[in-house]
Parts: sequence; structure tokens; C-alpha cells
Amino acid sequence: MTVQATDKFATKAIHAGEHTDAHGSVIEPISLSTTFKQSAPAQPIGTYEYSRSQNPNRENLENAIASLENGKYGLAFSSGSATTAIILQSLPQGSHAVSIGDVYGGTHRYFTKVANAHGVDTTFTNNLLEDLPTLVKENTKLVWIESPTNPTLKVTDIRAVSDKIKSLNKDIILVVDNTFLSPYLSNPLNFGADIVVHSATKYINGHSDVVLGVLATNDKAIYERLQFLQNAVGAIPSPFDAWLTHRGLKTLHLRVRQAALNATKIAEFLASNENVIAVNYPGLATHPNHDVVKKQHRDALGGGMISFRIKGGAEAAAKFSSSTRLFTLAESLGGIESLLEVPAVMTHGGIPKEAREATGVFDDLIRLSVGIEDADDLLDDVKQALAAAQ
Repeated sequence: MTVQATDKFATKAIHAGEHTDAHGSVIEPISLSTTFKQSAPAQPIGTYEYSRSQNPNRENLENAIASLENGKYGLAFSSGSATTAIILQSLPQGSHAVSIGDVYGGTHRYFTKVANAHGVDTTFTNNLLEDLPTLVKENTKLVWIESPTNPTLKVTDIRAVSDKIKSLNKDIILVVDNTFLSPYLSNPLNFGADIVVHSATKYINGHSDVVLGVLATNDKAIYERLQFLQNAVGAIPSPFDAWLTHRGLKTLHLRVRQAALNATKIAEFLASNENVIAVNYPGLATHPNHDVVKKQHRDALGGGMISFRIKGGAEAAAKFSSSTRLFTLAESLGGIESLLEVPAVMTHGGIPKEAREATGVFDDLIRLSVGIEDADDLLDDVKQALAAAQ
């Protein structure tokens, strides 16, 4: 089946990237071969030569990702961090990047401890739109956004940032990490992003059994440069992981919508609870950038991620996290099951305390990844854990 540009998301999710093999398989088999036969020197029988360069399962996934992000080109990598690394590796030595301050700890680590080693310097800001004109230098080549951010769920107006970059008349690439929303809830390329990235380990795969990263772009020159590095560095997913991720992708719309509906119910309860200091959730009308949420998110849904500050400090956060029945205390997010963590000592533990707290990551902050269990059961679990923590 050929997917058309006019097809709706659910149709694309099921059918984009499909390729019928010689046997007519409805679901394409896993192609584990590392190399492919040639009829004569440098004349492959089919499309493929060597599986690091391309593989049928990876190509199917990349085409599906491009379709769901309304992009022309997609690439898959061995992890979300590898995706970040390849993008930063593509910048010339001596480049400068600007990043939103409240980013995933692994992204912050790469910017500050790896990219700087090959000559890419990064400036972080907690007010990107306002600060950007003063932060951009002659050698600024990239602006990095997470929206919503991890873990305080700040929302950035991607179109406004894109327009501001264009007004500066600089050759700057705008990258948006869309992991927290997935292609179902938002498509950053529609709002002026040059590259959209995902840790597909999270919502795209959705079953907590694959580590993988993806990106999409409409810019052929960017695609060709990143594809070259993908092959040269060899930061590729296995055929089995690509197949699993593509399988998970087919139910993305069903999973993400239910997770968002469940999260909304829990966030509304937390916002009214006397033992909660503050709730960060884009789906609440009280979210500082809810007007942007209504523009950038499908049906103004807030996604499946919530963070909140609990009264009682780090001790209460630890007690809450150890008292849940359905929410599993573990890093990562975006699976069918509900998870929770304390970012200050887990995913963001490597960021200095002063820098963490400047972005809102306090010791009493708890992050929930709301799954697709029954909403009332999840809500009851949150209620009893709050009671135990107090």
C-alpha cells in the first residue's frame, strides 16, 4: 500500500514504511543479513549492499518516521543519545550552540562533556525567546529546544523561535527534541524546525524493550550530511530493534492519546491537593504557555508526562516514590506501563545542584510517566502514595 500525504495519522502509523517482500508478507520479516549479494562488482542485486549503510527494516522505520513527522527524510540511530551526538558531530569545529536550559540530563552531559571536546561550545538559557538575540554569535550554528522540557515541562513557541532565528540572518539549524510528545501530539517541522529528534526508546517504541533514536528533516543537505555520519560512525540500530520499533509505532496514536487522558486526570487531582507545592503539566489551563500548547499540540493534549513538587522535601519525594503500587520506580518513560522517578538524584543527578535548581529541578520534584492502565487505578495509587509520604 502507498501512503498518501492526505492520509490521516492513524492510517500513516499503520501503513507508512510498509514494503511487501517476495512472499507477500503483510508484516515484513526481520532481515538479519549483514551483507547482500551482487551480480557483478559494485552491482547489487537489490537496493542494499551492507547493513551498516542500510537495511530493509531500518529503511522501513525511517520512512515511517519521516511520514509521521511530515518530513521528507528520516534516519534511525542506536539510541537517542547517538542521534544527539551525530547532530553535534556534524557541526564545524569551533561552532557555538544555544540550548534551552531545562534539558534531559544526557543531552546536557553531551553538550558539556563531549561536544566541547571537539570544539563545540554551548550556552544554556532559561529564557530562549528573550535571550536569543544577545546569545547568538558569529559562530552560532545550532539552537536546541525540548518542548515540553525534561522534567519541568516548559513549553516553547517553536514558530516564534524559528522566526527569530530567521530575523538574525544567520545560518543556524533549529533542532527540536519531540520525545515527550511523539509525532502524534506535535510535529515541530510544521512550525519551522529544521530537525526533529526523538528517543524512540520512549513513546515511539512504547514497550520499554528497545533503545533507539530517530530524526526527521525536510532539508536534503542536512539529511545527506547526517546520513553520511550515520554510516561513517556506525551508530545504527539492529534490524531486530528497528523492526520492534516499527511494530510499536503502529499503535502510537492509541497509546499516546490514552496516556494523555490518564495524565490529565492525575494532574488535575495533584493541582488541587494540599500536599503538592506545584504541578507542571501542559494540558492544564493554568500552564504558563497553555496558549502555545493549544497551537502546537493535537487537541491541546498535554501528553503523558507530569512533574510535581511534593511538600516535605527530598524525604517525602523518596517516600512517595517507594510507596506506589502501579507506578514503577525506574528511569525512562513513554511505555505502556506507568513509571516514576526523582530527577534530582536520577536522570538529572549529574547536573550541578545550582544549575538544576535554576531550571526548577528541586530535590522535591517527582516525575511521572503515566501509562495506559485504568485511569482510576492510577489515580488511587497516587492518592495512597501521597498519604504515605505525609
